[in-house]
Amino acid sequence: MTGQPIAEVFGYPTDNFSDEAKRYRRHALCRFGNKVPNCTKDKADHPLGVCSILDGDNVVITCPVRFRESWLIAEDAASFFFPAGTRWTTLTEVRLKDKSGRTAGNIDVVLCAYNDRGRVIDFGALEIQAVYISGNIRNPFESYMEDPEAWLKIDWNAKQNHPKPDYLSSSRKRLAPQLIFKGGIFRTWQKKTVVAVNKGFYETLPTLQMVEPSKADIAWFVYDLIFDHNQQVYRLTRCKTSYTLFSESLEKITRSDPGDMGEFLDVLQNKVDAKLDFHDQQTIGTIDAPF
Repeated sequence: MTGQPIAEVFGYPTDNFSDEAKRYRRHALCRFGNKVPNCTKDKADHPLGVCSILDGDNVVITCPVRFRESWLIAEDAASFFFPAGTRWTTLTEVRLKDKSGRTAGNIDVVLCAYNDRGRVIDFGALEIQAVYISGNIRNPFESYMEDPEAWLKIDWNAKQNHPKPDYLSSSRKRLAPQLIFKGGIFRTWQKKTVVAVNKGFYETLPTLQMVEPSKADIAWFVYDLIFDHNQQVYRLTRCKTSYTLFSESLEKITRSDPGDMGEFLDVLQNKVDAKLDFHDQQTIGTIDAPF
């Protein structure tokens, strides 16, 4: 599948032409437990049914609902939150507010432990982070839906705006703010958080300091999509778990390693030279010495 940007459409690999795969594409169905039977990504009436994309040899999950396959993520999170044998259930998209009553966002999944009378006795937050895409994914998706078999013969690398995973935006613009606001509240409550991410995404994060599971505030559950040759589908598979502390993890993710200041100074000098050369000298001002 060299040169093709999409791995899965409506839950099935793009080269799966089984009757079931065709049915899911025909009716825009979701195979991974969406809130309704159909895919609702991007537009409910005209969904962008791309579950994952290809980045070289890597399969990258781009839809958060894709992580719900068989609810493996909930089972894994429960093993971190609660002692063995605890009864628990899941709630999705739970609104979280700060002390002033302002919304801090929705928790993707809250796992609730309950006793034999159904009373909640403990809980933890499960945050799911899919990967943002740069470039255009709608065009190859529409082309695929028009003629899937012909689509497989196209080398999409030659196309403009070839879609690629945008890991940096996914971590600093989405994941980090979510953890700061929502994770910070859970940490204050002394409740734990699990972050479910794709393998390729996790590998772009800074190296996080590991701790013993019993001391961790945050557990990173890392998943990959492994191809099942018998069923001709990808299977969500946990490939790594990392246990970390809240503050140290956020500092690592949000802090940039500084480059060479001399290179930045050269950029400034070039811009100043251009301004002095091509602009009217009246636009160049001076200020008195500040000290």
